[in-house]
Amino acid sequence: MQFIIKTIVSALLIAAISTASKRLPMLGAIIASLPLTSILAMVWLYTDTKDVNKVIALSQGISWIILPSLIFFIAFQFLLRRNIGFYSSLLVACGVMFATYALYINLLGRWGIKL
Repeated sequence: MQFIIKTIVSALLIAAISTASKRLPMLGAIIASLPLTSILAMVWLYTDTKDVNKVIALSQGISWIILPSLIFFIAFQFLLRRNIGFYSSLLVACGVMFATYALYINLLGRWGIKL
């Protein structure tokens, strides 16, 4: 039952962002930029485990990894503005993001920061 509730809440969130973006793109962007996914993940993790240390670890990991995720949005809009197709831009931006994650995690490891 919990899985169904999680799925419904998550789907409603995505649908709300999509619907809002059709009429007011900035509103959709504001909703999407909120850490709602992270908040939901922390709530679900705590609900499932009652383990604050796991929630702390997740929150800490999220805070360290936000920077490389911004690369996706920068690359995606850059590619779209260059008239590269939507799906091609999406794929390339994802690849750039994953490469940035790998580099970033490697650099953090060299600085003694373990995620």
